[in-house]
Amino acid sequence: MAKCTLLYVLVMMQIMIRCCYSARIYSDPNYSFVLNATEAPPLIRDYDYIIIGGGTAGCPLAATLSQNYSVLLLERGGQPYQNAFVENLVGFYPNLQIDTSTSASQSFTSEEGIPNQRARVLGGGSAINAGFFTYADPDFVAEAGWNVALVNDSFTWVADEIAEIPTLQTFQSAAQDALLEVGVTPYNGETYEHLIGTKVGGSIFDSYGRRHTAADLLTYANPSNLDVYIWASAQRLIFAPEFGANSQWEPRAIGVIYVDLDGNNHTALLSENPGSEIILSAGALGTPVLLMLSGIGPADHLAAFNITTILDNPAVGSNMADNPTNSMWVLTNQAVEVSLIQVVGITSWGSFIEISSGQAEVLIAATERDSVADNPTSIGSRSSWGRSDLNYDTFTAQSSLTRIFSAIREVPGPFRLQASWSGTILQKIWGPLSSGLLRLSSLNAIDNPRVWFNYFQDPQDLATCEQGIRTVLDMLNSPSLSRLQYTIDTIPRVLRPVREAVESSRPQRDLSNATQDSINIRQWCVDTVTTIWHYHGGSLVGDVVGQDYRVIGVQSLRVIDGSTFRRSPGSNPQATVMMLGRYMGVQILRERLGTEAGV
Repeated sequence: MAKCTLLYVLVMMQIMIRCCYSARIYSDPNYSFVLNATEAPPLIRDYDYIIIGGGTAGCPLAATLSQNYSVLLLERGGQPYQNAFVENLVGFYPNLQIDTSTSASQSFTSEEGIPNQRARVLGGGSAINAGFFTYADPDFVAEAGWNVALVNDSFTWVADEIAEIPTLQTFQSAAQDALLEVGVTPYNGETYEHLIGTKVGGSIFDSYGRRHTAADLLTYANPSNLDVYIWASAQRLIFAPEFGANSQWEPRAIGVIYVDLDGNNHTALLSENPGSEIILSAGALGTPVLLMLSGIGPADHLAAFNITTILDNPAVGSNMADNPTNSMWVLTNQAVEVSLIQVVGITSWGSFIEISSGQAEVLIAATERDSVADNPTSIGSRSSWGRSDLNYDTFTAQSSLTRIFSAIREVPGPFRLQASWSGTILQKIWGPLSSGLLRLSSLNAIDNPRVWFNYFQDPQDLATCEQGIRTVLDMLNSPSLSRLQYTIDTIPRVLRPVREAVESSRPQRDLSNATQDSINIRQWCVDTVTTIWHYHGGSLVGDVVGQDYRVIGVQSLRVIDGSTFRRSPGSNPQATVMMLGRYMGVQILRERLGTEAGV
């Protein structure tokens, strides 16, 4: 297996090199203000803003604030540039399989046993995700209380630098037509807007398959006002007592302790100017962890780790959610394009149906190692959190894929490439309504926390999944996708085991009994649930932060990232998180400078 994986990686690298030579010449940003934290002095001070987390929110936020103020941006990972797996579309799946102490992607597993990923790289999730770029739904913007005009301006500010509309090829085009044929209407064309129906959304992969991350937004920065330290892992915040407006002593954030790759501690301090702030943009996992390690969180949990409580707030780490996702493999009768998410069907009932294709060889290589499928993990703990009438004993999504991959590997060499021709249709649940919590696992911010997402705990999420999967099954039988699939009569004999594995990975129907058919589909939703990496929550507005994203009960500290979201915006959150970084940067500048802010 190791030899197969190595051979695959070498082949992929050759493909990437050819792509680079055949495409126009690009030059990665050469940011003079980005340095390794090992080069930082033990103490740095006098920053107007210290932003912790150089991800999808932190990069646009830093770029905006640096127009008028001195900013320090701390990122626990490295640069996204000069990394072929990060920068190229064909490197998407291999990138998620590399898990070292310095890899761009850090794996973790929820307490339910569902594998997941978090970013450890400048640019954050935009450097490791599938690249779909689409705006938040209008209801999300209204619920957040945001200024619509500034939201639109901020979305445009981001999109102009890193996003574009892709040109559809064979499988994406057929899936788009299939969505319309099964009633996911109207057709909304090419747009970033969130609209009920079928559309072609944006992508941060350009026409040459090159990724453009939130780190590219640092080109907007004022380089004389911005310092970025990479490989700088924040460990805890520093507070000073302050007499608050409510005649109570309140903690005031004044600095942060961070560690470099060599294990050396460094301290960064704010200036004493009024308005100086620390801003946490470390994401739905990183931000609650830093708050807790700094003494802000549930007092009983902090006491268990001998952490002095600065502010008792049980809401820190609560309302953690991850959108349940289920997917179906489509064996095609012709080679199809390598693509990630481009087409989406936005239904009226809360299913988002998304399309990718041509990734089979990548996925097969990704399983050339020990996996949960080889030894299904017992996740009995999930049954105590979830629905008691469903079976949560094993996690089988990866097992289903492994059976397909095994069947492909058994195909004789001359036909194996043909056996891997395929696309994928996945369904993501709106919201979700189910939620869990996050707790520390150690006193080291580098370590993954324990997190429960409680997939499908709310029965409405399961009902949404059932309705969406019925739509996907209808798509598979639609005229447009039927033309791309073998029938039992047309499939070559050598490929029949692959087709059988694909068929067995789908819900087992009982069309003679509607009740049993519903149970079968819902059980399949539970059995094959995976992540789409859109987890959020842990520092919600109203519970942990106010409408201005200031941490309640603490001075000079804000949270600006996806940990403040109660649900995931639109069909993909990344554009909204980047927009939020820009939006809040502008709001802060206007708050301090008024019309002199120039934004």
